[in-house]
Amino acid sequence: MRVKICGITNLNDALQAVEVGADALGFVFYEKSPRFITPEAAAEITRKLPPFVERVGLFVNESPEEIDRICLESGMGLAQIHFDVDESFLGHLQIKSLPVVRAKKQEDVKRFQERYRLVDAYCEAYGGSGKRLNLEWFEGVDCSKIILAGGLTPENVEELKPYGFYAVDVSSGTEADKGIKDPLKVKKFIAHAKSL
Repeated sequence: MRVKICGITNLNDALQAVEVGADALGFVFYEKSPRFITPEAAAEITRKLPPFVERVGLFVNESPEEIDRICLESGMGLAQIHFDVDESFLGHLQIKSLPVVRAKKQEDVKRFQERYRLVDAYCEAYGGSGKRLNLEWFEGVDCSKIILAGGLTPENVEELKPYGFYAVDVSSGTEADKGIKDPLKVKKFIAHAKSL
């Protein structure tokens, strides 16, 4: 299973996550988040990352033009759209995009089912809340294009084995403090996820 470590705010955390097997790193370009990073600071980190590690920018309530500009400036390869949009909005982006489904009910997990999408638990704040989704919602659903987020930890990621998710995305579950990763939690989380 592929793993994205989100909420990267410094080079040390980024390099440590890559060293223990992270497939993707997430950078939060949402000023109200405790994990916010400026495009300039993100660019400093992405320039020093090895190849074949996906760089993902997380956006809330931005225009397609602003998302494209920030991704170009900061070295992102993918934009994670963490607010309610439609296919028309996604079609206006130049950069490859990943829509986020903030699921409130079981039917929500089937939104954007023709696309790769990230499914997270709904909360008023955008991401990093540690709130978990009900795994029963995914029974009988094709999860091969779903990246699951929300309340994942090194201790519970193994519960996902029966569902066949494409990837998992973790932020708060691997932190020592908001915006600062705990290297042991990151290592343990990735090891457990990759064993699924």
